[in-house]
Amino acid sequence: MSEDQRLSADLMQWQLQVIVDEEQFLDETFPLNQFRGENRALVDALVVTHPLRIERDAENYVAALGQVSARIEEATAEAHRLAAKGILPPNFILRATIEQMQRFIATPPAQNPFVATFAQKMTAIPSLPEERRAQLQSQAQEIVEIQVYPAWKQAIALLESQLPQATGDAGLWRLNNGAAAYAYFLRRSTTTSMTPDQIHELGLRQVATIARQMDQLLGRLGRVEGSVRDRIRKLRQELRYPNPTSDESRARIMGDIEAILRDAEKRAALLFDRTPKTPVVAQPYPRFQEANAAASYSTPPIDGSRPGIFQFPLRIQLMSKFGLRSLVYHETVPGHHYDLAQVVENKQLPAFRQLGIFGYIPARVEGWGLYAERLAAESGWYDADLEGLLGQLALEVFRAQRLVVDTGLHAKHWTRQQAIDYGIEAAEVERYVVMPGQATAYMIGELKILELRENAKAALGDKFSLKEFHNMVIDTGTVPLEILERQTNAYIARARGRI
Repeated sequence: MSEDQRLSADLMQWQLQVIVDEEQFLDETFPLNQFRGENRALVDALVVTHPLRIERDAENYVAALGQVSARIEEATAEAHRLAAKGILPPNFILRATIEQMQRFIATPPAQNPFVATFAQKMTAIPSLPEERRAQLQSQAQEIVEIQVYPAWKQAIALLESQLPQATGDAGLWRLNNGAAAYAYFLRRSTTTSMTPDQIHELGLRQVATIARQMDQLLGRLGRVEGSVRDRIRKLRQELRYPNPTSDESRARIMGDIEAILRDAEKRAALLFDRTPKTPVVAQPYPRFQEANAAASYSTPPIDGSRPGIFQFPLRIQLMSKFGLRSLVYHETVPGHHYDLAQVVENKQLPAFRQLGIFGYIPARVEGWGLYAERLAAESGWYDADLEGLLGQLALEVFRAQRLVVDTGLHAKHWTRQQAIDYGIEAAEVERYVVMPGQATAYMIGELKILELRENAKAALGDKFSLKEFHNMVIDTGTVPLEILERQTNAYIARARGRI
């Protein structure tokens, strides 16, 4: 068996075990939430990722749209089943989900994203006759009006009926077998055996270390009065876009994101000798999702029919230049796009690895994203931009805070308000509540990649190649950290053989 075959076999065994282990905690998940529920995933699948290049794509879109109500009805039935067992989301999650779903159906069907975005994308299909375009748009509008909106209203009614029974308790600790469920989610996200206490303490140490670095930079800018948090809050406010709800500022920040992205592609040429063939584009989230959405990246399909997509939520709290560069680096170049698009394009990988059939591994994927942020800072991308470097450190300390807050919520009985008071915005706290463990993956994965890089540097000395190290990590793909460490050791052994 070759090394690559062994890697694939080990990865498949690990991912299948994850599926088996998850069965015992299946009832601990939260359906119909605004982050992972069908009400959001279905919209993303059609509005964001569904390709529209030829007439057949448009016909397939309408056919898929016709299945949306059935999927929502299934999710509603599952939520009802779990509620009968006493398993309910926290009341603040229910309220946020209800509000988001109400916004989605507040417009006439013709203006709903399922229809409006579809109509807009069809104009880019030159071979599609105007008459046929109008016919398909009319069919989509009818489906939304007759099927989708009633299904959404039925789901909203169920969630509203659950509010009186729901409590404000946020963590998995409130559920039967909650501690064991949280231990599973931590293993799933970090691919380590770290306990909640170990992760919590690691977060506290990292927060303290990074805060000291931020304090020093703030001092260099002459900002010495007040706590680090207060000084950063003031800087973020000063770098805010004017009148952030205006169409002008919304267009301006998207223009700045585009400029940052294209500049990053030029800078990354010194750090990588291979790049994705598929391009990446940036676009805002639909307005109905802005209040709760996090910045995200959607991998291009295997056929290259659309680019990688970076989505940014244009809500007031994020309408600032502070930290914007680092966020773009994380999601696009040299972050998720450079990583995940190359995996999709790698035809040497087995299909289950190339397509991520068993799902992604947060520690490796998000660890790389955070590593990309650090890499930009290490490589001098912020020279003469201390405010930009502070933005990078602010996002770094934010990931350290996630270690503290996620474990605090799910293992230490923290309340939602405690998490907010610690410095995490409400939408983020709600994300940690419904995606237990996932937020801990970023920093744990980043620290491991940095450790492996330093191991390779120490072993290879002057023969170490940063570009080759990056090739090895990306070629290995989305694997548990223990497998990435094994592949790094094999890379070091091969490189030593050339010395």
